[in-house]
Amino acid sequence: MRSFGRISAAVSALALVSGPAMAGEGAFGFLSGDWYLTLGATGMVAPRFEGSKKYLFSAQPIISLGKAGNDVRFSSRNDNISLALIDDGGVRAGLNGKIIFGRDAEHELQGLHDVRWGGEIGGFFEFYPTDWMRARAEVRHGIRAHSGIVADIAVDAFHDVTPEIRVSGGPRVSFASDDYFDTYYGVSAQEAAASGISQYDPSGGMRAAGVGGAITWKATDNVTASLFGEYSRLMGSAADSTIVRERGSRDQLTIGVSTSYRFDFKL
Repeated sequence: MRSFGRISAAVSALALVSGPAMAGEGAFGFLSGDWYLTLGATGMVAPRFEGSKKYLFSAQPIISLGKAGNDVRFSSRNDNISLALIDDGGVRAGLNGKIIFGRDAEHELQGLHDVRWGGEIGGFFEFYPTDWMRARAEVRHGIRAHSGIVADIAVDAFHDVTPEIRVSGGPRVSFASDDYFDTYYGVSAQEAAASGISQYDPSGGMRAAGVGGAITWKATDNVTASLFGEYSRLMGSAADSTIVRERGSRDQLTIGVSTSYRFDFKL
């Protein structure tokens, strides 16, 4: 996240939520039926980069395309691209992905390596232990941006104050492998000399723990708006990184608003 209007991780709101094609249906049979397209925008104040103590405002697009099927009882802005292969209403599991944008070595990161744009692919699993709570886990492997493994776990309780207004929130925790930490939190001897940041060689483990919540307003069947906030505390190798200790902060806060419109169509 660097400037207003930059396309960033919100593109990962792109969700292909559907059940598997029936045997003998074929690819074109799967494409036929009811679909939806959701377009919108998010404005947020968030750290300049993961671990930064400086904040900036950015605007991000919301693009969500999916095949209509079983109604998803709850979704979060933290959910990444998902294609459900199992979906019985109470349990969903399938493929998962995320778009990652680059990190330039500028400002307080001058002298460190650039992080290339890329993505993460893997799988997700979610279930509802009660009618008002959802637990979700994602495990993804990095492509191009990094070569590590990331695991995110979130539990959200949700309550409909009125038929149009829902409040939700709960804890989040994230883990990563040493390859991920090397990319975003490591400092080599050469980089230490160039940047003035002490050398650091991280290991894998817990990355962050925190809490998030949102107030969502369903203005019409097609228009949705929300106010959200996320707080996370960097842990383990992320918190111990010299980038964070000498130039950044363990405390990461994101606050924003979003609005979107859903178009329904048939193929």
